[in-house]
Amino acid sequence: MNSRHSGVTDWGLSQVPIEKNFTILDIGCGGGRTVSKLAAIVTEGKVYGLDYSTASVAFAAKTNRDWIKKGRVDIREGSVSQLPFASATFDLVVAVETHFWWQDLPGDLRELLRTLKPGGSLAIIAEVYKGANTTTARLVEKYLPKTGMKLLTPCEHRDLLVEAGYTNVQVTLETGKGWILAIGKKSFEI
Repeated sequence: MNSRHSGVTDWGLSQVPIEKNFTILDIGCGGGRTVSKLAAIVTEGKVYGLDYSTASVAFAAKTNRDWIKKGRVDIREGSVSQLPFASATFDLVVAVETHFWWQDLPGDLRELLRTLKPGGSLAIIAEVYKGANTTTARLVEKYLPKTGMKLLTPCEHRDLLVEAGYTNVQVTLETGKGWILAIGKKSFEI
């Protein structure tokens, strides 16, 4: 996971405003490489990684052991459906290659919104979306019934974020590669 998703992660993160004092959550942190990349950016902030897999949590903790020792990274086991964080904790939540596996996508997006600070952002980054004209997308779509993935079109990404309560929703595509970035913000109005 760490090397496979590095290119799409770098592409997506390059388009997300990140300040050095941000508190960030990487939801579905997998092997922890995105956590490490984010920790290098937020030199005065903190990055949390969360994954439901015990094995992924252990691997992400090993990948980020130096950041953890410095108190700049915290890796936890948990579910996107019941986040172990207080409301208004994060400036940014990042989900790389994970949202299509969530059991309750609308509810899980609302749960992430709860943990964002007013003005905070959610960035969903993926290397495949429904309708992409790439070999990967065609293979994923062919085997969807066997995988349990929920593959969305760009419009469905936008609509889902809006319906979950996000504002200023933007969807960016790298059509030649079939990549997608969907960003939504938490309103300042409470």
